[in-house]
Amino acid sequence: MFKINNMNENTAVIALQNIKKVYQMGLEKVYALRDISTTIKKNEYVALMGPSGSGKSTLMNIIGCLDTPTSGEYHLEGINVSTMKDDELAYIRNKNIGFVFQTFNLLPRMSSLENVALPLVYSGYSKTKRNEMAVTALDIVGLKDRMTHNPNELSGGQRQRVAIARAIVNNPAIILADEPTGNLDTKTSIEIMEIFKNIHDAGNTVILVTHEPDIAEHAHRVIKLRDGLIESDKKLKDTVTH
Repeated sequence: MFKINNMNENTAVIALQNIKKVYQMGLEKVYALRDISTTIKKNEYVALMGPSGSGKSTLMNIIGCLDTPTSGEYHLEGINVSTMKDDELAYIRNKNIGFVFQTFNLLPRMSSLENVALPLVYSGYSKTKRNEMAVTALDIVGLKDRMTHNPNELSGGQRQRVAIARAIVNNPAIILADEPTGNLDTKTSIEIMEIFKNIHDAGNTVILVTHEPDIAEHAHRVIKLRDGLIESDKKLKDTVTH
């Protein structure tokens, strides 16, 4: 359907140019994003930060192809996705982006294996291949021994590991994590962030949305938003590109 370009280490996986997002609330216009321009390269590890109402959730939704900008252009892996229709966005999203949410978003009546394999249903793989890929993903997050358990039989940290396995099962270019440690204690949060480090070390581009400075410090670059604008864009450490 779409040809995804082969990206080298200097190519922007994400290129945002003059992105604006305006919501009509009755007679009032709400400017969620006022003018966002930035690029994120292959294998970067970026944290998006900002207070409530800063626009970080709106920006995450646009980067994740869950929403489209009111104006401006968004190129994902060289493809202009800013004017795509919902079905086209869904295709791009399924192929290129893995999502991890604060609330895990697991289906309660499905086992860990079934939850992880779910994104592959739309990718044309056989059930045997889907299960094989799901087992591999669960192994990566250290949860292979819990693959037959349903979410209610798992701890919060284990449920988040399942959610991460589901996000990486399709080998997407980008992992997008929205407050992934928000419902977890400190010890479990550190363990989850170690998994994200390993995913990044394996060559993935990781974008983390958080309001917690200690979680943001795990990233190599921090973009802070305020009032729909980029307030600062700071590199914390160099990324070793694979």
